[in-house]
This record gives sequence, C-alpha cells and structure tokens, in this order.
Amino acid sequence: MNRKTAVRRVGLVLLVANVLLALAKAAVWSATGSLALGSEAVNSFADTAYSFVVLAGLYLTTQPPDFEHPHGHERIEPFVSLFVAVGVFAAGAGVLYTATQAALRGGTTTPVNSPLAVGVLVAAGAVKLLLYRYCRRVGERRESPALVATALDNRNDTLTAAAAIVGVVGSAAGYPILDPLAAGVVSLGILYTGYEIVRDNVAYLVGAAPPPELREDILTRALEHPQVRGAHDVVAHYVGPEVDVSLHIEVEGDLSLFEAHDIESSVVQRIRDIPAVDDVFVHVDPKELGEWKEDDDARVAAAESEPDSEGGSADAADDGQ
Repeated sequence: MNRKTAVRRVGLVLLVANVLLALAKAAVWSATGSLALGSEAVNSFADTAYSFVVLAGLYLTTQPPDFEHPHGHERIEPFVSLFVAVGVFAAGAGVLYTATQAALRGGTTTPVNSPLAVGVLVAAGAVKLLLYRYCRRVGERRESPALVATALDNRNDTLTAAAAIVGVVGSAAGYPILDPLAAGVVSLGILYTGYEIVRDNVAYLVGAAPPPELREDILTRALEHPQVRGAHDVVAHYVGPEVDVSLHIEVEGDLSLFEAHDIESSVVQRIRDIPAVDDVFVHVDPKELGEWKEDDDARVAAAESEPDSEGGSADAADDGQ
C-alpha cells in the first residue's frame, strides 16, 4: 500500500469512529442523564469536527506534485498538526476550567449510577486506545506528523474517558470530589500533549536539523561509494516533514566529467533511499584543491585514513584534507 492510500484510509477510519462514538455517547447521555457522559459526548462531537479537517488536510498533502508545487504537498501536514494542537489546547483548558469549578463546589453531582454509562465509557476508551496505536504506527511508518499528532489526541481521549468513569463511579460511591480531581490531572496531560505537537511541528516549519542518527546515515551512505575519498559541509534540514540534504564529496581530481557525474548520481540515489529524505544536492570537489573543511559532519573514507607502510597517513587524507 502506498503512502497516499495509507494515510487517507487512517483519516477515514478516524472520521467514522468519532461519528459512531459521538452518537453512542449522546444516546446513553439522553437515557441516563449522566453529566460526565454528556461532556464526553460533546468531546466526541468536537473530535468529529476536527476529523473532517484532518481528512481534508491528508487529502491535500497526498496530492501529486504539480506546476505550483513541484515537490508535492507534504509541507501542508505541519499546519494540519498545528490545527489539531489548537483543538488539544482548547480541550485541555476546558477540562481544567470545568474541573476547577466542580472542585470549588465540592465535587460533581452525577445523578445516576448506570452500568450502561460506565460500559459505553469503557468501550470508548478501548476504541480510542486502538486508534492511538493505529495512528501512531502508520504516522511513524509513513512520516506523517498530522497522523502522529492525531494519535496523541486519541491518547488524550482515552484519559478523559477514564476520568469520566472515575466521576460516574466515584459520585455513585459517595465521593463526588474524585471527578474534578481526576479531570484536573488529565487536563494537565492534555495540555502537555498540545505542547508536544507544537514543539515537533514548529521544528518542521522553521527548518530544524534532523536527529544526529539520520545525519550519520547520510555520511555513511556517501562514503560507501568506493571512489568517494571524503565528505564534508553536510547540511540537512526539515522542509515540512521531509529532509533536504546538501553535501560536498571529495574525489580524485583526474576523473573525467562523465565519471564524476556517475559518482554524484550514485551518491544522490543512496541518500534518497533514506525514507525521511526528499531532495539531495551533491557538490563534487577534486580532493587536490584543498577545500576540505574539518567539522562535526566531515569524514574521510576508511581507506583514506589508514596509515601507510611508514606509519604516516595515506596520501589522499593529506591532499587538502
């Protein structure tokens, strides 16, 4: 299954699941009068609304490249994720406000002790937990920040369902203060999740550097070519959720232009095979020119750094390196 089909399918599954959960909660709320379940129903209707936005965003991001967007539309995804973050912050603030008001009144006043209300909350929490794992797995595998953000939001919904269960059961058991206390703790977790989503997606938008492991993989792949003597000036940064790479490689100066072109094309393809990488730009330097720059992302090939028979370094490592 390609990326477009995979992420669109997740968006559709999310929408259908949220619609069904909202209808189920609303029906039981109407039958039982449980205030905790009523707040969960409102939460699910809000989830349904943003699911439409996420599905539309995923549809746009999976459109093929066109004249105005030659690199594709994946860069829209961080904006979709930030929209999810706004919803997460709003939900967290709303839960915190409601919990504070209820605590000041001495606790919630849930009027029923309904096994049906507890049952639908347990089922909703289980469904949200499954959606969290599903979205997280596909989001990480397909490099989709919007799906990862949605996964975290579903994790929050699992926690709010648990808090609602505490409220229903605690109130019925004669401890109404348990509901606002549990909701207050959950609200802090929700707000932290919003912070996580913003932190990760702002990095995509401002062109932050990828993790050190990916930069190391880039260097390793460049030096795997037998005619590459060294690599330096590696610049890797996020452009949307994907990574653009530029680097210099050092080769023997007496190679023909055709040979240098073949080396450059081979190195580009090796680095493009990294799933997170989009574009790669390779500048070919004759190693004899002495353009070597020693920095954290500079390395000579293993054969170039081995000592010669007299105990010195190999010639290629000395020529401009």
